Amino acid sequence: MSNTVVIIPTYNEKENIEAIIRAVFSQEKQFDVLVVDDNSPDGTAVIVKNLQQEFHNLFVEIRKEKTGLGTAYIHGFKWALIHNYEYIIEMDADFSHNPADLINLYNACAVDGADFSIGSRYLNNKINVVNWDFKRLFLSYFASKYVRIITQIPIFDTTAGFVCYNRKVLEQIQLNKIKFIGYAFQIEMKFKAWKHKFKHKEVSVIFTDRKRGTSKMSGSIISEAVFGVIKMRLQGLPK
Repeated sequence: MSNTVVIIPTYNEKENIEAIIRAVFSQEKQFDVLVVDDNSPDGTAVIVKNLQQEFHNLFVEIRKEKTGLGTAYIHGFKWALIHNYEYIIEMDADFSHNPADLINLYNACAVDGADFSIGSRYLNNKINVVNWDFKRLFLSYFASKYVRIITQIPIFDTTAGFVCYNRKVLEQIQLNKIKFIGYAFQIEMKFKAWKHKFKHKEVSVIFTDRKRGTSKMSGSIISEAVFGVIKMRLQGLPK
């Protein structure tokens, strides 16, 4: 058993799931993998279960329905804490996050002493995104800037979804009181970790848009992020 688990939330990712799992297990450091599947009708979970015969450190949790990225990660966080992992990493299934960068996120915490590390697309205001159209890039980049202005959080890529947490961060944050389920979930997690005075480190990564499968981004997710950060800034940490 590794001291680190990579959580991969899935919904209809049959085109990517086997390849991303094999890519994680091919890294020099051993990582365990937890797939949190939202009952994908395309059979994603069946592929994972078949791979469990080959990989003893591959786990799957199947939820009854699709209820948002945030709730999938919270499900995975709770599972990871129960199973005594020291480090917990969020990663997408579609190769937008390069598995080769896992070790850099891990080392930022385990070696350099950060409490949480962020795979940053916008570190020092440099843009490292491949295959996004201008509209999506503009929206994402300035969404992160908007969040920094509203919340005063000293993080360049506030909406990043490639993050490593030391378990003590997840133990301190009241996971049951996380309010957002979509794009804003990533902002809320970083904001609350920062408000609890945990140390962070951003690690530069190149984000490559998915080549297979369908993006889950929607207008409602973006709206939640835009208006949610104002409420979050005003309310602060839950009492």
